[in-house]
Amino acid sequence: MSNFFAAVRNRTQSVMGIDGFPIILLLNVFLGIAYSFVLPFSSMFGIDEVGMSNTEFGLFMMVSTLCGVGFSTYIGKLSDRVSDRKMILILCAIAGAIGYIGYAYSRDYYVLLVISSTFLGISSSTFSQIFAYGREVLVKSKLPANEIPLYMNILRVLFALSWTVGPAIAAYVLLYFGFKGMFLVAASCYIIVVGIVLLSLRKTSKAQITAQPKPPQASTPLRQVIFQPFIFVNLIAFTLISTANTISSLNMAQFVTKVLNGEEKDVGVVFSIPPVFEIPFMLGFGVLALRVKSDNLIRLGSLLAFAYFFATFFATDVWHIFLIQVLSAAYISITSGIAITYFQDFIPSMPGTAMTLYSNTGKIGSLLGFLLFGLLSDAFGYRNVYLWCAIFAFIAMIMLFALVRAKRFQFQSSSSMSG
Repeated sequence: MSNFFAAVRNRTQSVMGIDGFPIILLLNVFLGIAYSFVLPFSSMFGIDEVGMSNTEFGLFMMVSTLCGVGFSTYIGKLSDRVSDRKMILILCAIAGAIGYIGYAYSRDYYVLLVISSTFLGISSSTFSQIFAYGREVLVKSKLPANEIPLYMNILRVLFALSWTVGPAIAAYVLLYFGFKGMFLVAASCYIIVVGIVLLSLRKTSKAQITAQPKPPQASTPLRQVIFQPFIFVNLIAFTLISTANTISSLNMAQFVTKVLNGEEKDVGVVFSIPPVFEIPFMLGFGVLALRVKSDNLIRLGSLLAFAYFFATFFATDVWHIFLIQVLSAAYISITSGIAITYFQDFIPSMPGTAMTLYSNTGKIGSLLGFLLFGLLSDAFGYRNVYLWCAIFAFIAMIMLFALVRAKRFQFQSSSSMSG
């Protein structure tokens, strides 16, 4: 065990020696703070501050998410065609700053919908572009390919670390400065990202990353990439896991207070447990990825997700949820950490597209989860919502395990053709 933690410590320290990667880490911290300021309080802003009805807020989220998926898909594909993604990253961050400044000063439903669908839709690609840029920096550094998942997990850890403090700070800002102050802080984070990119981030030409001829993948139409059977099944599986995760998050407060007879402070504890465990889990799974194929870790993540939702369904006391949240941290650490490199390995010459495909599974899953939560909770009750989450996770798990044979068959077929 001591050797394991020593390996984690040594690998983490070596991050600082990779040219350009510490800057990427810093960018991710500020982006994580911006996300953690806004997302936990989005429903409060829409319903309580702006005065949207539940239906209006649902439509607002649906349109905004669909526009975000469209913009991020186009930008991800575009970023893999241009010689350098630095300018795209700057434009996405500027859009985020403009969007949240608009949120700070407007309370008109339709104005906010336009802002959310355009500026914030464009800025939703910032996350994908930072991770795509990070992968390019790691590839350029000549790291062994099997070590890249660890360093990408470290990058994801910094994003998670922001979530351990961001919501608490945001609540303080909201208390004293209102939503205007909260959104201005989020906008400031995006402005800082722009400044760091302009002043510190070097232009990285794709010619620097590989001297080989451009692989055929880079010019492959997006539709052809998405509908490759192996990629398409993964997209569906990850969307199902994201849907279950979103429904679970929305349902948890109601489940704890109305089914398990817990208090509001118990809800706070429930949501604070996973981030604490996610950081060591992400580092640990990153080190494990040096020895175990990412495919196997992804299947483990889907199994842990199913176990989490299934165990939550049977919880009869609040303290049961406290313990079960460790499972939540474990599966999230895999499906939001190792999964990044897992998707990028599908099409290594198109890291922007790959990262966008992965992030879009989260966005579409969130959209479906938001729409399904009300339907499922009204029809089946708060406890049975977790049974549905377990069903979604189980289907995803079956699909991912089924890919073991599909991938082996594909490999054998290509080998026999080349022979």
